[in-house]
Amino acid sequence: MKIKRIVGGQIESNGYIVSRNGEGECYIIDPGYNGEKYLRELSAAPLKLAGIILTHHHYDHVGGVQKIKSGTGCPVYMHAEDAAVYKGEVEGLLYGGETLLLDGEELRVIHTPGHTRGSICIYSDKSKACFTGDTIFNVDLGRTDLSGGSAAEMCASIHDIASTWSNEVVIYPGHGAPANMKFVRAHNREYLEIMGRLEDYRPWNGEAFIK
Repeated sequence: MKIKRIVGGQIESNGYIVSRNGEGECYIIDPGYNGEKYLRELSAAPLKLAGIILTHHHYDHVGGVQKIKSGTGCPVYMHAEDAAVYKGEVEGLLYGGETLLLDGEELRVIHTPGHTRGSICIYSDKSKACFTGDTIFNVDLGRTDLSGGSAAEMCASIHDIASTWSNEVVIYPGHGAPANMKFVRAHNREYLEIMGRLEDYRPWNGEAFIK
């Protein structure tokens, strides 16, 4: 899988263009800003956009959708819980458990509520990659104090789902740098607290992330 990360906005939200090898079919995940930049990337590759996948409804993850949609006519995919409060059109309602195909590679939709009611992660077992939105970051977790957030649901999503990902799985979060789960299990204090493994915590020294 080839992954192009595009960072935008004052809070530096991550959006991603995901393809098998940099050409052919692709998905865009969480285009929060710079819709025009995504369109330029698509035309330069060239890439055929299969759809936009939104991990949740917050503006810093959806702000570029309409520009891309008007330029391509592509469908938008989002969990039904968040689609209910999202102001744009959603053609593909998700509930968790669906599989989207990327030139034959399976992208599995996982419902991970906590940051919002309809937060999702998109997981590829073939590429050992997971796009986590604002559920889990490299060294912390997403906020649960906003509308629709739930600390209890976040704990369940981390304990029951994220903790099952093997060390070689690389998370591509909504903010911050990607990191593999080996790194998360050493340096993400909130993750370790939920897992009851704070004795394993090592403060991150600011050097390069493990990928």
